[in-house]
Amino acid sequence: MEASHACGIIRLGRFATILMAVFLIGSASTSRAQNVVEQHGQLRVQGNRIIDKTGQPVILRGMSLFWSQWMGKFYNTNVVRWLRDDWNCTVIRAAMAVEAGGYLSNSEREKEKVKMIVQAAIDWGIYVIIDWHDHNAHLHTEQAQAFFEEMAKTYGNYPNVIYELWNEPLNRHDWSTVIKPYHEAVIPKIRAHDPKNLIICGTQTWSQDVDKASRDPLKFDNVAYTLHFYAATHRQSLRNKAATALTNGIALMVTEWGTSESSGNGKLDDEETRKWWEFMDQNHLSWCNWSLADKAETSAALKPGASAAGGWSTNDLSPSGNLVRDQLRMKTAPIKAASEMPTPAAQGSLKCANVASIGPLTRRR
Repeated sequence: MEASHACGIIRLGRFATILMAVFLIGSASTSRAQNVVEQHGQLRVQGNRIIDKTGQPVILRGMSLFWSQWMGKFYNTNVVRWLRDDWNCTVIRAAMAVEAGGYLSNSEREKEKVKMIVQAAIDWGIYVIIDWHDHNAHLHTEQAQAFFEEMAKTYGNYPNVIYELWNEPLNRHDWSTVIKPYHEAVIPKIRAHDPKNLIICGTQTWSQDVDKASRDPLKFDNVAYTLHFYAATHRQSLRNKAATALTNGIALMVTEWGTSESSGNGKLDDEETRKWWEFMDQNHLSWCNWSLADKAETSAALKPGASAAGGWSTNDLSPSGNLVRDQLRMKTAPIKAASEMPTPAAQGSLKCANVASIGPLTRRR
C-alpha cells in the first residue's frame, strides 16, 4: 500500500474517532444525572409537608455553618463543594450572626460571607438557607427587613434559596404577641421580590414550641416553621410537640440540630440522635446539623485546626462529624452537574496533520 494512501486511511480513522468522542460527550451531557436543585426544583408547602416540583415530599439533609462572625473562615466555595461531593449534602445553612459583633456592627462584612455561601450553593447545585441568626430579632426588625429585601432582590429568582427569618426566639418571647408579628413584618419584604421561595419561621423557646405556632399559624402561603433540638437534651417530649404541630397541619424544617446537649457541648447521644433521624425520616423533615466548625465542643463537626478549605479526612472530623457524615453519605447519592463533566481535553486529545485538538463562645448564651 502506498504511504500516502495509508496516511489517508489513518487520518480518516482518527477523524471518525474524534466525531465519535464528540457524539458521546454530547450524549452524556444531555442524559446526565441532575443536581439536587434540578431534580426537585422549586420547593413549596402543601399541608404539613414540604414538596418538590413534582408534588412529592422532599427531605434535604446537610450542615449548618457556625455563627458567621466567629467562624467566617469556613464561609467559602471550597467548603460548600466538599460538603456536596464528599458528605453528599443537599443543603447548607449560612448562619449570619446579628448581635455580638455580627450584622449590627459589621453589616457589609457579614453579608459578604453569606453571599459567598449562597452563590456557591447556586454554582454547585444545592439548596441554601439564609439564616438571620438572632435570639432577639424583634428588636432588630428594620434591619431584618432591609437584609431580607436585599437577599430577595438578589437571589429571589433562584429556586436554591430558602429564607430563615429568626433562628431561635427565646422562651420569654411569646409566639402570638412577639414572634408572629415580627414574621408578619418581614415576610412581605421578601414576597415583594420573591413570591415563590420557601420561608422558614422561628418558634418560641429556641424554636421548640412548634405546637404553639400550629395553634395560631401565619396566614401566608409557602411558609414552614423551625424546629430545633439537641439530642442529649431534647427527647420524646419534643418529638411529641413536633407530632402535634404536624397533626395540626403546619410544615416543619429542622434547620438546626445537634448530637450533643443544648449547650453545644457535653455528652454525644448516639441513641437519641438515631431516634431523631428515624422521626425525621418518617415525617419527611429536612435538616441541617450544627455545626460545620472546628471549635473544641461536642457538636462541632471538625477537630480544632482542621482546614478551612474542605478536603478533610475522617481523622480531621470529631466523633459528631464522623457520625453525621456517615449518615449523610448513607442517605444521599452524590450528584454533579453537567458543567462539571470532564472536557474532551481533560480526557486526552488526538493529534494528526492539521487536526486541532479548574469561635470562641458557646452556641447559647
